[in-house]
Amino acid sequence: MSFGEIYTLLQYLGRIIANWWWVAFPFIIWKPFLFLYKWWRIDHWLENINMVVLELKLPKEILKPVRAMEQVMASIHGPMFHPPDPWEEWVDGQVQLSIAFEIVSIEGNIHFYVRMPTLYREAVEANLYSQYPEIEITEVDDYTKYVPQNIPNKEWDLWGSDYKTNKDDHLPIKTYLQFETEQEKEQEQKVDPISTLLESMSKVGPGEQLWVQILAEPTAIDDTTSFKKWLEDGKKLRDKMANRTVSEEKDKSILQEAIETFWSIMVSGKPPEEEKKKEDLLPPEMKLTPGEREEVSEVERKMSKPCFITHARFIFLGRRDSWYKPKFRMAFSFFNDYATVNLNALYPMSDTITKIKKIWIYPLNKIHLIPSNIFRLRRLYLRQRKMFKNYKRRYAPFFPWSVKGKYPGAKGSFILNSEELASLFHFPSRGAAPGPGLARIESKRGALPAGLPSEDVELLEEGEE
Repeated sequence: MSFGEIYTLLQYLGRIIANWWWVAFPFIIWKPFLFLYKWWRIDHWLENINMVVLELKLPKEILKPVRAMEQVMASIHGPMFHPPDPWEEWVDGQVQLSIAFEIVSIEGNIHFYVRMPTLYREAVEANLYSQYPEIEITEVDDYTKYVPQNIPNKEWDLWGSDYKTNKDDHLPIKTYLQFETEQEKEQEQKVDPISTLLESMSKVGPGEQLWVQILAEPTAIDDTTSFKKWLEDGKKLRDKMANRTVSEEKDKSILQEAIETFWSIMVSGKPPEEEKKKEDLLPPEMKLTPGEREEVSEVERKMSKPCFITHARFIFLGRRDSWYKPKFRMAFSFFNDYATVNLNALYPMSDTITKIKKIWIYPLNKIHLIPSNIFRLRRLYLRQRKMFKNYKRRYAPFFPWSVKGKYPGAKGSFILNSEELASLFHFPSRGAAPGPGLARIESKRGALPAGLPSEDVELLEEGEE
């Protein structure tokens, strides 16, 4: 082909591109358009959802075990599980709502909070009172409003991190069953990891605050979720851990079976059926070590309970003139208490931790090493702002990229069941967690007689006040 022919061909191609480029344009912008459209619809829908923050005031003594909180978690799973159908998802912008369990220390004063949509308030309160009738639940303002909304700034600074599971989240973290046997005769003999957090929170000084947040979004088998796939993956992992071979062979033709039988007789002198029976003489379960058998049992037990798509994070913030940054490590101790070597653990997420690593790159001349830290401080500021915004709005770590709220696919999320969730958030007894900063109700509030007229109830309540 001559140069003139090539030039003519390029001219034709240029004319085609100039006249028909717009045909490919919709295919290029289709995915970004869907993402931005869905983000707009979800943001509009969330603006119309009223949220409420409830403070949970603990009684002087809590005699019930942590298993009572697991029952609360399992009970609120059903009322809160309401995944959107395709119309609600794409037209209304509806998403599965979550509930936030928060433990907060404000200058050493410790508070337990629950933040949820107002429409779920009655269900959550009823389940809490059913297991802990002596607690007091009061509606309060969101404590995140009482700090500057532009943190970090010249007067305030913060440090925080989101968490992820160290291994496949079909493997459970350490739960209360490993540190509470319910056989302790005295409260002081109980060991509770949450006491580590409360003791650390009591050491938060003036001008400092430590916030711990656990977001839980109920999930179950439904046509609009991928939880069924998560269960199927868990069963495959269980079979793999149990050395159980799953036959995935398709139906073979008569000729293929004849050839395989002939070849097996020629090699081993026995048909393949006898060889397989000889291999399967000892069940795979009998070949497992005690540790491997425990891991398989833990995976099965986790999948048998109600599950939640979970996000966990903490923020340590305060005034620069009194803020002592190394105290942020106190939150690390709390999450580390739920780690097991053979199963799973909660680990800080490097993509969201409020620290920018210093890196080195080669310039074009490859003579000198020049630090690529020109925008490090700016990146740190943006990451801190995003961390504060996500905590305040109770968003997932990578919102809006994880707005679907489904698993798998929602980056920064992991699955915990009701047992694991109760282990992270529950009410400790005074003997297990005698933190001085945790205010408790000294007197027990008696219940009013049933069937009393509403006017008399109001008069009695006014008299108590």
